[in-house]
Amino acid sequence: MALITTGKSFLRDLEKSKSLGVYVPLEGGFEGRYQRRLRAHGYNTLNLTARGLGDLGAYLMGVHGVRPAHLGKKNIAQSAAVGAVYYVPAIATSHLDTLSPQSKGLVLWIIEGQILSRTEVEYLVNLPQLEPRIKVVLEMGGDRYFRWQPLGESLVAAA
Repeated sequence: MALITTGKSFLRDLEKSKSLGVYVPLEGGFEGRYQRRLRAHGYNTLNLTARGLGDLGAYLMGVHGVRPAHLGKKNIAQSAAVGAVYYVPAIATSHLDTLSPQSKGLVLWIIEGQILSRTEVEYLVNLPQLEPRIKVVLEMGGDRYFRWQPLGESLVAAA
């Protein structure tokens, strides 16, 4: 791998396949360079971790309910015993609503993607077809150098 990379092939592959599975060196640093190149070419990036996402469809594209930790306090005969439900707007659609007109789109950069189930990864492969302004980069694990492949191919290789 070149010491200084332009990232053009990464951008070209992301625009072609719409979702990429990346394998990054465990010492880190490379993903920040590629995110900087995405931003320089007009994309907005949103960094997420796969841990604790829950239902991807609801979290990314729909309004969903959450229950914060009760911290030992209970409501007696006022609401549910497990606590009140607070409704949170979808993270991806709220970012899409605030994109500038000059922006090429939103790139969801999700780390720790190896913990996602097969159906969740399939949803991420299909997400750019549901919303064309979204691109997905999913970190699938570690490697000795930064490499990527279309996320659909990563899914087939994992089978």
